[in-house]
Amino acid sequence: MSEVRLAAEQRNEFGKGAARRYRRAGKIPAVLYGHGSDPKHLSLPTVDFARVVRENGRNAVLTLDVTGEKSELALCKEITTHPTKNYIEHVDLLLVKRGEKVTVNVPVVVTGEAAPGTLVAQDANEIQLEVEATHIPEQLEISIQGVEAGTQFHAPDVTLPRGATLQSGEDVLVVNISEAPTEAEMESEIDTSGAGVVEEASEEETANE
Repeated sequence: MSEVRLAAEQRNEFGKGAARRYRRAGKIPAVLYGHGSDPKHLSLPTVDFARVVRENGRNAVLTLDVTGEKSELALCKEITTHPTKNYIEHVDLLLVKRGEKVTVNVPVVVTGEAAPGTLVAQDANEIQLEVEATHIPEQLEISIQGVEAGTQFHAPDVTLPRGATLQSGEDVLVVNISEAPTEAEMESEIDTSGAGVVEEASEEETANE
């Protein structure tokens, strides 16, 4: 994953009212912490930060050009969004160093098509890795090309980049390939479900008589 430069300013106002003022001004309140240093309260440009996340994902490594200070290397630790309006409310940033390993969740993408007559279910959309901060993969891939029903892929089956270590449990199911139900089985299930509804309705009518 490539590093992205982002301008940042020191933030001297705090609280909900101050946070609203920053957001109205097109800035996101943020905190940078790590390596035993005092937390730094920053503001990030909303449009630029949203673009970075959209194009590079939540594991983007940022080179923060802080006004009046030296540049800092940081990793997005947590992004808080509004529960209904979906805008970014706050960002927690973790200070990192080159060569340092961090623990992150990385998306898993399924590629290819399983054998005919199968049903593909992805149980885990991401797995956890320990990897160098400046070498976090944007995504991991599992190929299911031609895979037959009855096949399962667990976390250890995912190919990891060199130097990365799996942190998710070995029993974490990522993808399950099962036999797809036939049209007759689906129709039978619908018929059975409908019969249950009719029977239940009949019992209710009898009780009301």
